[in-house]
This record gives sequence, structure tokens and C-alpha cells, in this order.
Amino acid sequence: MPKNLFERYQPHRRRAEIAFWVLVMALQAAFNTAVAVVDAGKAGRAVPLWQPVTWELSSHLVLLALVPAVFAFERRFPLSLATLRRNWPWHLAASVVFSLLHVAGMVALRHGAYALAGSQYDFGNSADKWFYEYLKDVRTYVMFLAALLSYRLFMLRLQGEARVLDAPEAAAEAAPQRPERFLVRKLRREFLIAASDIDWLQAQGNYVGLRVNGHDYLLRATLSDFLAQLDPARYARVHRSYAANLDRVAEIEPLDGGDARLHMRDGTQIPCSRRYRDALRV
Repeated sequence: MPKNLFERYQPHRRRAEIAFWVLVMALQAAFNTAVAVVDAGKAGRAVPLWQPVTWELSSHLVLLALVPAVFAFERRFPLSLATLRRNWPWHLAASVVFSLLHVAGMVALRHGAYALAGSQYDFGNSADKWFYEYLKDVRTYVMFLAALLSYRLFMLRLQGEARVLDAPEAAAEAAPQRPERFLVRKLRREFLIAASDIDWLQAQGNYVGLRVNGHDYLLRATLSDFLAQLDPARYARVHRSYAANLDRVAEIEPLDGGDARLHMRDGTQIPCSRRYRDALRV
């Protein structure tokens, strides 16, 4: 059966995402550099070209480095209609940290570049300048989140939302309390999934993602509700956002603070928080 657009895109997804952000930051840096040169000319100031290039490159290089951190933080504190009220204060605090890291990084790069040019960079009054930078950075932080959520929605539409099909009434009456198989519809195709083939599960806002033999299925359900349909002797919650098939855990890598990283037999890795470590001893 020919692959759909989502399946053809998947092998190139990571490279495409990286290329997108590199291109966006490069174009933004080039545009801002041109604006800075024009503004300096209008003000009658003679500014060497290397200076506005340094200003914008230093800023956008640090922003580019912070993109993965913002996305990782959003996975930890997801934003959706159900979680917005609970998680927006965390993101407000994160925007402050984001700005501090951005300013510290770009100032350090500028000091280094100016030193190489035999000059000295002056950031000015740190408190006043940082507040000015924060007003810009909070907009950038929101833009990053908006881009992430829009992309996630696009990928969901491209992938197609899967759902567990209701069993016929006669079969449902004879079915065990915990079904051994799930019939899933995705992109107008139906798949029969054995419960034992689910490697791990991840909460994703209003959805739960199933990792099954190298394939991903996104179902509209909560992690707790779907986990209740699985055998508790085999499946256990290992993180507030993850549950694992204990038979598919290949290695447990201890981390600082009592947390761990689970290496699954399919080659993937998922986090295990300290409060759920006891589940691995079952």
C-alpha cells in the first residue's frame, strides 16, 4: 500500500524541523541587520557593518539554541484548553528564565566578538536594558509556543486522528474486562493492535500517543483512562506523562535525584520519575 504524505515525511521530519528554525533565525537576523544599518544611516551614525552583524547573529544564535529547551519545557507543562489555567504560570516564569539566558548568552558572544576586533562592547545599564530585552523576549517566547502548537495541530491533521472502534454489542458482552486487542481507525484504514504490542504510552494534551512496533497512534483519550484498559501487571505509569510495557524495558539508567531513563527494546528512551520508580520492581 503506498505511503501517505505523513508517512513519507516522517523519515525527514527531524532534519526538516531543524532546517526550518535555522532558516527562520537566519532570515530574521539578516532582516534586523539591514534595519539596523538603515537606522544608523538615517541617524547620521557611522557604524561598521560587523557591529550590527555581531548584534543580530549573537542574539539569534542564542535564540536558536533555546528552541529545544522551550519545546522540552512545553512537553513537561503542556498547553491545551484543559491545562492552560494550571500551566500558564509555569510558562510565565519560564519566559523570565528564557530572557535571562538569552541576554547573558548574547552579551557574552558580543564581548568575545568585540574583543577579537580590538574593541569593547558596552551593554549599558544592565537592569534597564534587560527589562527592555525581556519585553521583546516574552513575545519571542510566545511566538515559539504558537509555532509549536500550530505545527503540532498541522501534524495531527496530516497524520489523522486515530480512535478505538467500539466493538459490536454481542462481542462486547463476551469480551474480557481488559481487551487483548484494540481495533483502531487511522486515515480511513483500520488496524488491529494487540495490547501486548504497545511498547509505551505518552500523554499529549487531550490525546494519548501509543508506540506500537515502531508506529505511533494518537488517540483522543487521557493516559489514565486508556491505561485502565490495560493489564496493570504488565503496564505501569513511570512518569506523569508516560506509561511503559514492563516486558519491553531493556535497561534502566539511573539519573541524578532518583529519576531514571528507560531504554526500551525498540530503541526508544522514555523518562521515569522518582515517584514511580517502585513500579519497576513489580
